[in-house]
Amino acid sequence: MTEQDKDQSYLGRLQDYYAGNRRIPSHARLAELMGFASKTASLKLLARLEAQGFIARTPDDDAWIPAKRFFERPLAEAAVPAGLPTLANDVSGEPFFVDDYLVRKPSRTAMIPVKGDSMCDAGINDGDIAVVERGGAARKGDFVVAIVDNEFTLKELGLERDKFILKPHNKAYPVIRPKGSLEIFGVMVGLVRRYKH
Repeated sequence: MTEQDKDQSYLGRLQDYYAGNRRIPSHARLAELMGFASKTASLKLLARLEAQGFIARTPDDDAWIPAKRFFERPLAEAAVPAGLPTLANDVSGEPFFVDDYLVRKPSRTAMIPVKGDSMCDAGINDGDIAVVERGGAARKGDFVVAIVDNEFTLKELGLERDKFILKPHNKAYPVIRPKGSLEIFGVMVGLVRRYKH
């Protein structure tokens, strides 16, 4: 195994550690995690990962933190068919950042957990995370997080007799016709779902 392959393996272990602990471990702990004989090997690994743009020093130079590349994931060059199967090829491809794909305006984007089943027929389920962009104009047909009579809800924005309504995507729920104020908090621009816990 080449040093580059080893570093990819070490990086994967470091990413897994970070996912569970939300910090880069100390040199001694890193040596233990990687099976190194000394802290010196940890220092060399960190220096190599820094040179590749995966980690960086804090501004006051007292700790290591993840850099942007730390969060990149491989994006397959070929799409997976949802119809008939095709021959499998190498799935490696360009680096992919979930944030870059889902979040266009970070200062105006909120991640909001979905609770309930009123949108299940639109494929929006209880436990999903709605990616909501605030401040943009909402149009008929958009899925929006709205404040209706002082309560938040996620629904499709509709129009009925020149008045906005909120349409659920589950026949068990009624259309919401606001009696008082209707404020659009933001428009849903993406959805995050985890299938296994």
